[in-house]
Amino acid sequence: MNIKYRHEVKHYLNVSDLIAIRHRLSAVMEPDPHAVDGKYLIRSLYFDNMEDKALREKLDGVNLREKFRIRYYNKDTSFIHLEKKSKHNSLGTKYEARLTMQEAQKIVDGDTLWMLSSDRPLVQELYLKMQYQGLRPKTIVDYTRKPFIYGPGNVRVTFDYDIRTGLNCTDFLNPDCITIPAGDSEIILEVKWDEYLPSVIRDQLQTKGRRCTAFSKYALCRMYD
Repeated sequence: MNIKYRHEVKHYLNVSDLIAIRHRLSAVMEPDPHAVDGKYLIRSLYFDNMEDKALREKLDGVNLREKFRIRYYNKDTSFIHLEKKSKHNSLGTKYEARLTMQEAQKIVDGDTLWMLSSDRPLVQELYLKMQYQGLRPKTIVDYTRKPFIYGPGNVRVTFDYDIRTGLNCTDFLNPDCITIPAGDSEIILEVKWDEYLPSVIRDQLQTKGRRCTAFSKYALCRMYD
């Protein structure tokens, strides 16, 4: 199988940086046409095991690592994805499989035997890793994302903010599941591209004193366990 990795970099921003960069990007990039009012409300349920394998690999800077999550957007539980995110240094790739709301709830409830006979390889893989690595639903991560896209280079720039954690709540289909702010109002700029990042985009992203970071929303939210 030919694995297609994309470049990924992240930066911390303050509010003034956010306003300035967003204004510059709006002149050269297009808003994501699938966003609602220019943004997504994202809810994810992350998986980990009793030894916190995914968390520790992230914090330790392991070069080759993966994490599983279930995700939906804008409170629409009719369209849910199981995702596996794999990272190799600063390169990333993502595998996806659709889940029904009933299937997602079964996974949350620990009813997993059906996954083994699924026709979706990623569902089968999660089942096996739940059995042999002990992966389990760990925590909810909520945040707001404002996305921009640019065709050449398949560039996607996103601003993530209002990051919230569900503490030990894993009932992520429940709209009444309480989440609380995680951290000090972090704003994260994330840039993804394929083979090259066009200079017209790179120039608009320049901000004095801002460096790449290995920020993880999952790791931030786990601080509040």
